[in-house]
Amino acid sequence: MSSTPEPSAPSTDPPAFADLGLRPELLAALSALGYEEPTPIQREAIPPLLGGRDLLGQAATGTGKTAAFALPLLQRMPDDRPGGDPVALVLVPTRELAVQVSEAFHRYGKDLGTRVLPIYGGQPIGRQLRALDAGVDVVVATPGRALDHIARGTLRLGDLGTVVLDEADEMLDMGFAEDIEAILEHAPEQRQTVLFSATMPSRIDGMARAHLTDPVRILIAREQPVAGEAPRVRQSAYLVSRAHKPAALGRVLDVESPTAAIVFCRSREEVDRLTETMNGRGYRAEALHGGMSQEQRDRVMGRLRAGTADLLVATDVAARGLDVEQLSHVVNYDVPSAPESYVHRIGRVGRAGREGVAITLAEPREHRMLKTIERVTGQRITVDKIPTVADLRTRRLELTQAALRESLLEDDLEPFRAIVESLSDEFDLMEVALAAVRLAHEATLPGTADEEEEIPQVAVRPTREGRPGYEGRGDRRGGGRPRGAGTTQVFVGLGRRAGVRPQDLVGAITGETGVSGRDIGSIEIADRFSLVEVPVGVADAVIAGLRASTIKGRKATVRRDRDTDGGGERRYDGDRRERRDRSWQRP
Repeated sequence: MSSTPEPSAPSTDPPAFADLGLRPELLAALSALGYEEPTPIQREAIPPLLGGRDLLGQAATGTGKTAAFALPLLQRMPDDRPGGDPVALVLVPTRELAVQVSEAFHRYGKDLGTRVLPIYGGQPIGRQLRALDAGVDVVVATPGRALDHIARGTLRLGDLGTVVLDEADEMLDMGFAEDIEAILEHAPEQRQTVLFSATMPSRIDGMARAHLTDPVRILIAREQPVAGEAPRVRQSAYLVSRAHKPAALGRVLDVESPTAAIVFCRSREEVDRLTETMNGRGYRAEALHGGMSQEQRDRVMGRLRAGTADLLVATDVAARGLDVEQLSHVVNYDVPSAPESYVHRIGRVGRAGREGVAITLAEPREHRMLKTIERVTGQRITVDKIPTVADLRTRRLELTQAALRESLLEDDLEPFRAIVESLSDEFDLMEVALAAVRLAHEATLPGTADEEEEIPQVAVRPTREGRPGYEGRGDRRGGGRPRGAGTTQVFVGLGRRAGVRPQDLVGAITGETGVSGRDIGSIEIADRFSLVEVPVGVADAVIAGLRASTIKGRKATVRRDRDTDGGGERRYDGDRRERRDRSWQRP
């Protein structure tokens, strides 16, 4: 079996949903939702899934993977089930995605009476227990809560016919590998297994070999723009020093004027701090991170969807799987630590045919990571200059002009005619118009560009070695190792006696900081403490994230390991070597 799926040959005459053999109730629901024809992943995946085949599918976020597995599951659901145990289990990485997938099942199967239950942490478990006891057909769950119910005996998998692993790469990055393995061990051997992922690292292929039987392999390549057309997601980056990032974010958003935007940050503290800053600039900003209760998260998402908030500042773990129709922009406040994280973030826009914009604010030292992302994704990220005060002033005048044009075309202006006519007896009509435009401009955009300060531009310059160097603030001219190289170890004051496992530490770090699981090195777990190896450049973010979170329900002392020097070089004495012999090394 090949480790790399071959691209599926595109059909010359793409079928409509009716041509896929779906039952009338599903076709009626899709028509009511305005779905006209299946997306490529739906065209390729639905027929083999209807036939009961195992499937390994790779497609970018936002290409319609949920319908690709939900429609076949609903199609194959028995009309009258005497039993109450689920026949399908969908595993997803986050509670937000669990809710979203569950809602999709309800929308597609509203005329079938299918009982769908999302189960995830943060929701009262009593409600989940009652629903499971009453009987469900499809369970959509996060791995941790699913395993909890299996251990309680409240989630019984004996009748299970299909298991779906959605966003599998995200689940592995969040440290759920062992939980997934344990869940699959409880599922019947004779089942249909479906795995979807936006990326296909070797770990995913290994999981497919272990748990899928003769799977259909589908690779939906990213759509390339037609000659002369703009790409669906416009990707750009701005080089800016850390000190000027908040001002640069405000400047870029002022110029872009998004309908609604998500700004991704690495830690909870940065989310809260930046939310306060952006509200001070006049944006209706809301924070979203793992430190909030599910009720708080739901309120925030309700305000964003209702249009009473236009800026969501979030960590990766809180914003995965979100699909907000009016979302037009995604901003990486820092360069993601892994290309896969970048792919998932920008997948929040450009969904279902909508256009979107992805913007990254990169510090000079992060420029090389931008090149890595370009190489992995095969897409160009244009590096632009931070808009100047003159650019901002011009853009604000353009917005005023557009608002006036819209009013002239659509509004009933007759009630104001008497005011203009009376003023025209005393002033020239052009002067009247100029005064009106000024009032409109100041009323809609109270912040004047004259109050803004210029943000220093950071330009890339070649070095004698051919590697990128930087001009502007933050330029590194000395010798030695560049900042961010090497690794350091983080001390966590909880160990085996607290029941800490490697996946607990990986999940906490990836969930709270945006650091990818691929960036985490060896993990040593002793009786009373643990040591986690991370890149030097993200150590402070990891420490801040772990201090703000709980591990196995407990707060822990978190700091840089004192046996690691400031440059990231490890020093081992005899005791350290002995501890190292008992270490757990990530594969």
